[in-house]
Amino acid sequence: MPAADSLSAEKMAEMNKKQIYLVTGGCGFLGKHLVQMMLDQEPNLAEVRVFDLHVDESMRDLDRVALIQGDITNLEDVKAAVRGAHVVIHTASLVDVWGRVPPEKISAVNVGGTQNIIDACVSEGTQYLVYTSSMEVVGPNIKGDPFYRQNEDTKYEVLHKEPYPISKAKAEKLVIEANGRQMETGKHLVTCALRPTGIYGKNHPLMKEFYEQGLRTKKCMFRLIPASVEHGRVYVGNVAWMHLLVARKIQECPSVIGGQVYFCYDDSPYKSYEDFNMEFLRPCGFSLVGSRPLVPYFLLYLITLFNVFLQWLLKPFCTYAPILNPYTLAVASTTFTVKTDKAQRHFGYRPRYTWEESQGSTVKWLQEMEVQRQTGKNTPANVERRGNPKQKESSHGNQP
Repeated sequence: MPAADSLSAEKMAEMNKKQIYLVTGGCGFLGKHLVQMMLDQEPNLAEVRVFDLHVDESMRDLDRVALIQGDITNLEDVKAAVRGAHVVIHTASLVDVWGRVPPEKISAVNVGGTQNIIDACVSEGTQYLVYTSSMEVVGPNIKGDPFYRQNEDTKYEVLHKEPYPISKAKAEKLVIEANGRQMETGKHLVTCALRPTGIYGKNHPLMKEFYEQGLRTKKCMFRLIPASVEHGRVYVGNVAWMHLLVARKIQECPSVIGGQVYFCYDDSPYKSYEDFNMEFLRPCGFSLVGSRPLVPYFLLYLITLFNVFLQWLLKPFCTYAPILNPYTLAVASTTFTVKTDKAQRHFGYRPRYTWEESQGSTVKWLQEMEVQRQTGKNTPANVERRGNPKQKESSHGNQP
């Protein structure tokens, strides 16, 4: 790989010609936003290939978009999608921390699928790979150790037992270790990874689920977590923007970007999950009851253990996977916020959307959903449930 960052004439010519991007999981929550960002903001885009297990036919009419249906766990499917692409942005992932998806399926998609992407890039000569990782590669850990305004270099004890964060950590390791791997063309693979904090925005499946739950309690939400617990959240439009910027820069300065990981965040306020969600639900008439937790932590923990017992008991008959379990309680109860300028220094990232714009867009979506519900066009049965085993491999979303 080149030692200097100055652009050669060959590289300049390569970057200035029309390029083909491949987005895995391109029909998912993040994937759709990323595809639209490319169509709007990438002047040298010839085509964006959207690779997913279940394609969204509504995207077929988009100019310069090619829908490719395939299974990321099938190497031949992946090779066919990668062939001829200049850059791969790998967002496809099964996100499940509730036990809705078998652990072996999570590993097959998140780890095995990522290895297939790497192998396909090497064999097909696609030199640049950007991976959508997760903050959960780092934490919060299940011990409840706080991570307060820290960056990528902060020492933190990573301690996970759940299949999802373990799979994302393994996949990220594969991607970073593949940086510099010689390809069959003689060139070297260049890779990097972005770690979004909890993503939010229009069409986020988990926010839909919270909205539906609030309707069942007549728009009353009950505080369970202290307001002092803070989490970093990031708007999906800014996550898409960050991916596009690093995809450009990895081609310009491979020696700077290659092998790096970046937290993905913006200027959204640090708040507890409950208080942050109320920034969107309150304008829709929801209220949060209690200035302090209404249920003691030890009782919440006992409830999570009971949920685990019920899950085990009912496993032969049905899938019982409530949002509240020991892992999600630990995550929600542990401060985890990031504050770093690494992405700005390395590839000029600044949020494209302000907090006010991000909040306004999300509130507008929920209000539109409220209108649809009142007119009978949207019912709980129609709401997509994130993590369904039959759901497509899609992009990373936020945690409860």
